[in-house]
Amino acid sequence: MDIEMIKELVTLKNIEEVLKEYRSFGPLPGILLPMLEAFLPFLPLFAFVMANAAAFGLWLGFLYSWIGAIAGSLLVFFLVRKYGQKRFFSFVSRHRKVKSLVNWIERHGFGPLFILLCFPFTPSAAINLVAGLSRVSTPQFVLAVLCGKLVMIFTISFIGYDIRALFHQPVRTIIVLIIIFILWLVGKRVEAWLKVKPALLKER
Repeated sequence: MDIEMIKELVTLKNIEEVLKEYRSFGPLPGILLPMLEAFLPFLPLFAFVMANAAAFGLWLGFLYSWIGAIAGSLLVFFLVRKYGQKRFFSFVSRHRKVKSLVNWIERHGFGPLFILLCFPFTPSAAINLVAGLSRVSTPQFVLAVLCGKLVMIFTISFIGYDIRALFHQPVRTIIVLIIIFILWLVGKRVEAWLKVKPALLKER
C-alpha cells in the first residue's frame, strides 16, 4: 500500500466511521490519530481534528486533538534532539535549505515557531525536525507548540463543529484572531522571562 492509496482511504468520512467504531476505547483514538500525523506528515491533520470535533463535540474534540498533536510534536522533537547526530539526521542537517531554516529559527526563537504552528497546512513534522536539530531551547519550543497548536487545533475544531458559523457569525472569527494575538503576546513575554531567568541565577 503506497502513500497515495493511504491518502485516498484517509478521508473525513472514513475517519468519522473509525471513531464511531472504536468509541468504546474512549478518547484514545481521538488522541492517537493527531499524534500519528507528527510521524507521518502525509496524513491529513485537519481531517483528524474536524472528525474529532464532529464525533466528540467542540470542546472534547478540541482537547483530544490538542493533546495528540502536542504529544506527537514533542516526541519527534525530543527524539531528534537526542539522536540528531546519527547518520540520517546528520545528512538532513547538512542540507542547505535545512541549515538556513535552522539558523533562522535559532535567531528568532519563539516568534516564528508560534506563527508557523498556528497554520493548519504548515508542515509541522518538518518544523519539529528542524527545531530538534537547532539550538532553540526546549522551553521555547514547548511554549511555541502549546500556544501554536492551541490556536490551530481550536480553529479547525471550530470549523469542523459548525462550518456555517464562519459565514453567519463573523464575530466568532474575529474572536479567534484576537486569541491568536493575545497568545503571541503572552508567548513573547514568557520567552523574555526565560532568557532573563538564567542570568538571574548566575548573579546569585
